[in-house]
Order: sequence, then structure tokens, then C-alpha cells
Amino acid sequence: MLNPGVYLEKLSLFSRMLRLEGLPVSPRETEDAAALLVSLGFEDRERVKVALRTVYAKSREEQSIFDRVFDGFFVSEETMRRQAQEQMRREAEMAETRRRAEEELKLNGRPIDLTAEQRETYALMPEEAREYLRGIVDRYRDSAAQNPKLYANFIHSVFVKAILEEQLRLEDAGTGVEGLDPDLGLLYRDISQFRDAEIPRAISIIQSISRQINGELSAKRRRGGHSGRLDFRRTIRRGLETGGSLYHLEYRKKRQRRRRLVLLCDVSGSMVQFSEFALRFIQELNHVSENSRVFLFSEALFEADPFSLQNMDRFRDYVRQSGIYGRGTDLGAALEKLCALRPAVLGDASTLMILSDSKTVNQPRALAALREARRLSGQVLWLNPIPEGKWKYVRSVHAFASVCTMVSCSTLNSLAAACRRLAER
Repeated sequence: MLNPGVYLEKLSLFSRMLRLEGLPVSPRETEDAAALLVSLGFEDRERVKVALRTVYAKSREEQSIFDRVFDGFFVSEETMRRQAQEQMRREAEMAETRRRAEEELKLNGRPIDLTAEQRETYALMPEEAREYLRGIVDRYRDSAAQNPKLYANFIHSVFVKAILEEQLRLEDAGTGVEGLDPDLGLLYRDISQFRDAEIPRAISIIQSISRQINGELSAKRRRGGHSGRLDFRRTIRRGLETGGSLYHLEYRKKRQRRRRLVLLCDVSGSMVQFSEFALRFIQELNHVSENSRVFLFSEALFEADPFSLQNMDRFRDYVRQSGIYGRGTDLGAALEKLCALRPAVLGDASTLMILSDSKTVNQPRALAALREARRLSGQVLWLNPIPEGKWKYVRSVHAFASVCTMVSCSTLNSLAAACRRLAER
């Protein structure tokens, strides 16, 4: 018989959605629901619906709310197949759009200097907007050939202005503008601006993107080259299929080594939500690291229990119980303690990933500790929730960026791009 824990993660998210709709759902009821699913299975959807309704809903009003949330959360197998086919179609169309966009973002054969996020936004722009920008490129193509620097800068500024306007439009999509895809809005809206009711949908988006990245990386590594060493056993077996002729040689695959990952997560004040979403992304990706350790910090450092982090729906409660939530931020003290831990946590094979907005009570101390952490680690990657356009107003960003790789991750889209790069390394 299956253990109730198999269903707990999905039912925890379902319970959270019920609570957001006003139903008083307790952890005990979620455990009872998991036990019911173990005994009933999920073959008969209506039977499961009736059984769970008896656990979660008491009054007629609560039953009405339950039915609406259940129908939206537990979709039928036929609906899931239809949604999967539609998702594959949209992804194929988007891949083709990105390919065309890369061809369009060139001036006299050279790529226009845009960030990965700006290129992604350009691909999402309406066709008439992209056509307008292509017209500008065509109009000034000859002039750019004669004076590359002057006209390349001019065209770059036009593109950036148009892309910024499109990003603002996409942010508006997340605030409920009629006719625009709300998922698109969540992808491009600042993570700190998510409302409680939007968090389950944002989590679903993270899981969907992570599955896509995992699939792409698995396919890429299967296509990877060989190590150059002959695999005698596979060669002989292949030869037996052709009567003993060893004309087709098999080679050993390159061993893919994943690095150790050390995460240092800022949980002071508004940083909790960003750290939660970043951790969800990293844990969903199979190819990020062979093992990882998670440390939480504000004024003090606290190593997170890996078993507790398996249920990310309770992450905020776990942070509050740790005793470090809601305090000030002392990055220097946290890094000093991390570097001094014995046995050593950091090493040449490890990647230190910092999740923080770079604001701290003692910047010189933090900068010195970051240099020491950089010396001890294979690499240091900093995911910053402050949009890159605002970095010029935050002095500490420039100081820390001179020591490590600083990446802006203010939105789910940019966070996904950063995690993808980490997984590909």
C-alpha cells in the first residue's frame, strides 16, 4: 500500500488554495485526505471528489467553494492530455518565434547588443512592434555600415526603449489587464509584488518551466560526445548483432560531474519570498548539483534541515521557527561563519550561491568576507532580486559585483534563465 506521504505534497498545495478561498483547513485534515486517497486511488474522480468534500467542507457554502477549487485543481486525464498538447504547440511556436527574433536582431550581420532578458522580451512583442523596429534597422543599415559606432548606439537605444515599454506592458498583464495572459504577467512581474492568491499559480509555473529545462538538459547530455575510451563490452555486443563484425565501435560516454552547491539565503524581511521561489527552482532542477547545503541568514547563520525543505509549502513557517526571521541583515557575519565551519563547507568543487539584495549593515566587513569566500570556492554566483536597471542607485551592488558574478533575478523569467545557466555549466 502506498504511504500517505505520496499525496501530501499535492494535497498541501490544494489545502493552501482552499485556505485562500476562506475554508478553515488544518494540517490534520490534509493528512486524513491523503489517507483517503491511498485507500480509494484516483481512478474514479467523482468518488474522490465526494470523499474529499466530506473532509474539507462542512456547510453548503463551503461545499460550493470546495467544488469550484477541486474542479480547477484536479483536472481529468483527458483535460490534462489536451492541456499538454496545447502547451507543446505553444512551446513549438515560441521556439520558432525566438529563432526568427535572433535573425532579426542583427545589424549588418552583427548581433545588436542586448541582454538575454531583452532578447526574450523582443520575441514576445507583437508583430507590428517588431516590424517597426525592423524598419528602423533597414532604414539605417547603409549609414551604420559607414559609421558603425554612431548608428549602432542609436539603434541600440531605440530597441532598448521599445523593449522597456513592452516590459511595462507585460507587468501590467500581471495586474489583471483584460485580454492578456495572466501567466505571462506573473513571469515578468517583480516577485516581491506577488499577491497571496497568485502564489499557487506562480509555483505551478516554476514546476512547468523546471520540467522543460530538465527535459532539454537530459536530451542534450544524451547527445553529448564520448570520452574517447573504447567500450569493449558494448562494441562486442553490437558486433554479435551483425555476425561478429566489429565495424561499429562503441565508446564510453563522458561522465557528467555536477558540482556541490552551497546556498546562502537572505530571509530578512521581504527577502523571504524571493528566497522561497529561488529555492523552489533550484530544487526542481535535476542537473544543478550532486548535493547541496542550504544556509539561512539575517543577523545570524542557520543551516536548514534538508528534510524540512522537502515540503516548500511550509518554508515560511520553518523560517519563522528558526528564530532569525525579521531581523536585520549582516552578510559579513554570515559569510565569516560559513567560511570558518569545520569540516569545511566551501571548496574548489563547490559553487556558493547567494540569494540577497546586497543590502547589509556593514558593507566593508561583508566585502572582505565575500573575497574570502570567493578564494575558498570554485565560483560565487549572486542572485539579486533588484532589477538591473536600479543597480546604479544601490552602491553595494557595484562593490559586490566586482568580486563575484551578479545576476538580476527580479522576475520568474529572469530567475528561470539564471537557473538554466547554472544547470548548463
